[in-house]
Amino acid sequence: MKGKEKGKTEKRVKTSPCIFCQIVARKAGAYRVSEDRLSLAILDIHPLNRGHCLVLPKRHVPWWHDLTREETRSLFAMARKLARRMMKILRPDFVCMYARGRRIPHTHLFLVPTSSGDLLDRFFNALEGAQEFPGKIRPVKRKKALKETARLLKG
Repeated sequence: MKGKEKGKTEKRVKTSPCIFCQIVARKAGAYRVSEDRLSLAILDIHPLNRGHCLVLPKRHVPWWHDLTREETRSLFAMARKLARRMMKILRPDFVCMYARGRRIPHTHLFLVPTSSGDLLDRFFNALEGAQEFPGKIRPVKRKKALKETARLLKG
């Protein structure tokens, strides 16, 4: 089965113009940091901080919530392993993780070593400040709206 899955991924990669698929297939260069059967971690070529990595599934999947359970386990296990390595070697305050897939429609987790006052810290501080801003987000903050959203998401 491993061979079939690998062959499937390679076949999909060969027909895709996606830069991450090209990296997985070794048709485009990248600074590879970690790899297993289902996932690959590379350095971001436009890093926000030293050590900024992208962890991506080898299979082309635009959104992380569409990954298989096995792919999800692989992706997040690799992210956790790299974050721990970053903490030990680079010594940031923490490692920020967020998922993307919009600009390059291939799921990728950003792992960014982050320290107080750096660009990412200031960005998230601004977002947190916006959450407290009473303007346009006030309706979604009301208890009735929060209760209804919680009910919907519980299924």
